[in-house]
Amino acid sequence: MTEHIVNFATSLISSLGYGGVAFLMALESMVAPVPSEAVMPFAGFLIYERKFGWVEVTLFSTLGSIIGSTLSYLMGFYGGKPFVKKFGKYLLLDSHHLEMTEKFFSKYGDRTIFMSRFIPVVRHLISIPAGIGKMNYLRFSIYTILGAGMWNTFLAYLGFLLKSKWWIVKKYSEIIDIFVVLFILITLGILIHRYVILRNKKEI
Repeated sequence: MTEHIVNFATSLISSLGYGGVAFLMALESMVAPVPSEAVMPFAGFLIYERKFGWVEVTLFSTLGSIIGSTLSYLMGFYGGKPFVKKFGKYLLLDSHHLEMTEKFFSKYGDRTIFMSRFIPVVRHLISIPAGIGKMNYLRFSIYTILGAGMWNTFLAYLGFLLKSKWWIVKKYSEIIDIFVVLFILITLGILIHRYVILRNKKEI
């Protein structure tokens, strides 16, 4: 799977240039299996090869990130509430959780959006709950651009340093991805367990 993603990313960038970087990073910012670790290090390698420029790579990758994040944000903003009302009971969600989400992003949205751009898996998903929570779009955009811009440039710099061995970044990032996914699953399991216990106590 990883090899196919890397081959797809490198092929697209080789064909479309900066446009390929923007498109892939837009996918990366949505719920798509295109990790930035498979895109930006290769772009950094192309900078080393003098086929790409630093300014252009930073600009187009960040542009792609904000486009993809905005689409996910809009999905949450316009589709979140109807989805929860229709299917929320199957996911242990209700209107109370929507209110909690809105309050959370109203209070902690800035730092959450910024920090999530550096966390594997989370950065693919965070824009949807931000939309559901009706976070101010201007603030959402600013912190997305700041976080994504820094992260994308950092990965490109690693690729620049590693040169033809840029793929090592993706190889070792997979280990981190596994731990992050396990942490998320364990956390969700604990929350669901607590929710079920509380609901059973209310019914008694």
